[in-house]
Amino acid sequence: MDDDRTITATDPQKDYYKVLEVDYDATDEAIRLSYRKLALKWHPDKHQGNSDVTSRFQEINEAYRVLSDPAKRLDYDISGTYEINRYTLREYLTRFKGMILTCNGLGISHSSAWRDRAVDGRRTH
Repeated sequence: MDDDRTITATDPQKDYYKVLEVDYDATDEAIRLSYRKLALKWHPDKHQGNSDVTSRFQEINEAYRVLSDPAKRLDYDISGTYEINRYTLREYLTRFKGMILTCNGLGISHSSAWRDRAVDGRRTH
């Protein structure tokens, strides 16, 4: 399998965050720690001859390969298929809280430079 495999419309996208058992806003460190824990738990050498374990181990490695690389993770997050019925309400809100809690989903925080500039402007007058 090619490391730069792209996901097509006929290939349903896996939820790599669920595979690695991390939150959708997980830090790089949390992703790394969860990967190590799961890789040790599901390593094929610990479960001789079990093809389900080997498949799960490969899925964990695939998820880590994508989520540990900032460019691949961003591409995955942006190009993902978001089928509402695949998530519970809590999972959906957690996954998209970054967009929900920012100004119209544009990634602009409410307390950003605009507030600071307004406060500084009042001090200079």
